[in-house]
Formats: sequence, structure tokens, C-alpha cells
Amino acid sequence: MSNFASARKVAFDTETTAADPNEARIVTAALIVRGGDRPDHTMSWLINPGVPIPPETTEIHGIDDARAQAEGQDPAAALEELADRLAQALAYGMPVIAYNLSYDWTVLHCELKRHRLVPMSERLPGLTALPLLDPLVIDKQVDKYVKGTGMRKLKPTAERYGVELTDWHTAEADALAALLIAEAQFEKYPQLNTMGPQQLFAAQKAWRAEQQAGLQKWFRTKATPEQGGAPDKVIDGSWPLVPAQRGESA
Repeated sequence: MSNFASARKVAFDTETTAADPNEARIVTAALIVRGGDRPDHTMSWLINPGVPIPPETTEIHGIDDARAQAEGQDPAAALEELADRLAQALAYGMPVIAYNLSYDWTVLHCELKRHRLVPMSERLPGLTALPLLDPLVIDKQVDKYVKGTGMRKLKPTAERYGVELTDWHTAEADALAALLIAEAQFEKYPQLNTMGPQQLFAAQKAWRAEQQAGLQKWFRTKATPEQGGAPDKVIDGSWPLVPAQRGESA
């Protein structure tokens, strides 16, 4: 990942129907390609998810059932194009960035399976350490003591890294924010540039597992019931793919 700022890279984001990545359907998706002394390139998709869009998610991304049904692409065709673009980038060794990547990566995995399309893992045979980057996981590792509820969310994290955007909660804006945060992280923490894709992939898996284990301990020992605390609370630490919980379907 040396010379990260100048490298050609791609960021992606999805806006969906649900918080559970194993159940969510993609409503909008975007890829932002940047760097390499070439012009930036944006690709975006509006998809008819085939299920009702809950009002609470419409409030976030602005897409309701009427618009999705009138303007949305067929999900299988759109998902195939999105997955193919990501596979091409990864095959070229381009870093692929998403904020809280395990959510978007899992949503995409489940959507591809749902529509009987080839999952990402089978599109990249032989690649076991993908050049995936999660600025959220990296931020929690390099800056462990950020204070304040919600301060790890995308917008306040962007502000901490000096990233300014006027539009939020569109897939395009959130993907761009993730990319700019990653660039700022590699500039601020030079040790990241010394890690190759395989080392950084393994590091993020380990960091995520450790971070989620700490969160699980907090929920079990310190959180109130109103905060979701419970002595048997389970927080999965898998990365980049979050498995479905037992008894759930994907």
C-alpha cells in the first residue's frame, strides 16, 4: 500500500433497507475511482430491491418505494455489474475502501447469493488477501480513545480527519468520504504505508476481532439494559464477511 495517496483506488458504499447486513437489500450503490494521475470516475446504481423500503431507511437515503419501483434497475443486472466492477478493481490490485466495510461486503455477498449470482469470493480465485480497506477499523486501531457517543460514525470521523462534504447519506457522498478518510489516515500514520496488502488484510481482521471483543465485554459488564446491555450479549468480530446468526437466513 505504499504511495497510497497517488495510487489508483476505489471506494464503495451501499444504502439499503435494513441494518442487518444478512437481511438488507441494496437500494443505491456507488463506486468512486480516484488517483493514479487519472480523472476521478463515479458509478452509481438505483435498484428496485423487490421488498418494501422501511420509512426509517427512506429518511436516511431518500429513496421510497415509488421511486425505487419507477426508476430502479433490476436487482440481478445491477448487482452483477457492481460485483464485476469490484472484481476487476481487486484483480488489478486496486485498494477497495468502504467505511464499516464488513457491512457493505456482507450485504453484497448476501444479495449475490439471493439472486443466484457468483459471490465475490468465487470471482477472485486464488486471492486470499484482498486489498480491502476499512477506515473505521483503522481509526479504532490508530486512535483508540475517541470520546463521545456516535463519534465513530462517518460524518464526525470525516471531520476529525479534515474531510468536508456538503452532502451526506447518499452512496456517492459516503463512498467519497470513506476514500478521503483513508487517504488522510495513510498520510497521518505513515506506518500504514509500510504494510503490504496481505499484511494489512490480516491486521484488519485481527484488529476488528479485538475491537468487537472489547465492545462485547462492555455490553456484558457495563452497558445498561436501555443501552442494549446483557450478560450474554454476542458481538461478532468477523471481517470482512459477517456470517448470519444461527437460525437466520441470508
